[in-house]
Amino acid sequence: MSTEVRKPIISGNWKMNHNHFEAIQSIQKLAYLLTKDDFAAVDVTIHPPFTDLRSAQTLIDADELRFILGAQHCHESDSGAFTGEVSAQFLSKLNVNYVIVGHSERRQIFGETDEVVTAKIVAVQKHGMTPILCVGETLADREAGRTHEKVLGQVRAALTKRSVEQVRAMVIAYEPIWAIGTGKTATAQDAQLVISSIREEVAKVSSPLAATAVRLQYGGSVKASNIAEIMSQPDIDGVLVGGASLDSAEFARICQYRLRKD
Repeated sequence: MSTEVRKPIISGNWKMNHNHFEAIQSIQKLAYLLTKDDFAAVDVTIHPPFTDLRSAQTLIDADELRFILGAQHCHESDSGAFTGEVSAQFLSKLNVNYVIVGHSERRQIFGETDEVVTAKIVAVQKHGMTPILCVGETLADREAGRTHEKVLGQVRAALTKRSVEQVRAMVIAYEPIWAIGTGKTATAQDAQLVISSIREEVAKVSSPLAATAVRLQYGGSVKASNIAEIMSQPDIDGVLVGGASLDSAEFARICQYRLRKD
């Protein structure tokens, strides 16, 4: 693969945590802890619950903060009789730039299929935002030796009908389901093996150009204590952080991984 430099992207997924007052406090704390050099080195995206987005957007815009606002989910339709859902069109009006699509919790708990995930990617890109496509295997898949079959199948399903330009603009997050919120983490070397295979699959499904440009994240019990090793792998361009992103100090240390020696 090309040695083209891809700017790292660190994403904090707050899941169903933080009301809008707590979100404001977290963003303010992060803004205090991170420096202009940190933002020059990495893109930092934050993904609060829907009810926090307007407050987060207002704060980021008013104080000219360098966080990139993201959402955790969207519906594939622009509007309609879908009580409780939020469309990509609505998110784009709030200056949302990134939308997590196909997170394992959406797939496992809410039954989102590859077809639904693909439709959401289409909707996100239609409205000028960037999807963070999540792919990953269960513990049963892993123990049966089906990790690559499962993960690469999800990649193919999501990218097959996307143009080269659409694919190269995306972010793909490998999140082994067995490592999310369990305290278990794939070794950096294991994560690199899967993520390098994702990059190879992108080249096959789309093009070498797309594979070179697309940014690939790892997600699964990422902490300040393991971020440096994870980010030392050649094909890992960032991380999707869950629980650790709720602690502003911990998340700041993750964003500053380049300064860490342990």
